[in-house]
Amino acid sequence: MLASRCLELHPNNLTALLALAVSLTNTGMRQDACEALLRWLRHHPKHKHLLKGHTHMPSSPLTQRRMSRVSNNNSCSILTEVKELFLEAAKQSDSIDPDLQTGLGVLFNLSHEFNKAVEAFNAALSVRPEDYLLWNRLGATLANGDRSEEAVEAYSRALELQPGFIRSRYNLGISCINLGAHREAASNFLTALSLQRKSHSGQLSQQVMQGNIWAALRIALSMLDQPELFQAANIGDLDQLMRAFNLDM
Repeated sequence: MLASRCLELHPNNLTALLALAVSLTNTGMRQDACEALLRWLRHHPKHKHLLKGHTHMPSSPLTQRRMSRVSNNNSCSILTEVKELFLEAAKQSDSIDPDLQTGLGVLFNLSHEFNKAVEAFNAALSVRPEDYLLWNRLGATLANGDRSEEAVEAYSRALELQPGFIRSRYNLGISCINLGAHREAASNFLTALSLQRKSHSGQLSQQVMQGNIWAALRIALSMLDQPELFQAANIGDLDQLMRAFNLDM
């Protein structure tokens, strides 16, 4: 992961810490995500003063490793405290800080307060309306909150800004499945697979993503009552499927 590599070289890099928190959230590592956001606050010149009264909170990698083995109750406690710190930072800010709002969006996602997370990401987008990553995060949050139609709009905006964004294309397909638009879902998954093939990436994360896309594609195709297409997906025949959906290869 690029964020982790960057942090090996520059442990206090704020952009990398925020990206790491988002990535950890996506993989369900709630406590690690909170600790990454805490490090972001600790090293932010405008907000680090907020931690002066929180000396019990993790500050070193060793402490963090120990805390990663504590109970789920303590994990919930850390989430609550970090969220309170971010809310206080937002209250003290004289203008909207999109990075701070992104952190809040992540934290509200972790606590399943999806409407509040939507508000946070929308606040960030009011400052950075051309940020395709923010649009994708907004879409994912809307989807988590069972607002699939709005999620489709957010993902579509992300793809307008960055047509080759595979993650957003996959997410859009998932929302289409949730809305019962199975042919549109399959088309999005095929586009994502085609983009991935063109990228020639052999990274493990990309291989995992590819497996997820094929699995979702099979689900979408199973709803279309076209067994020949489902069979093509089973054997990984992307070219046949692209032709069947009249998509450019």
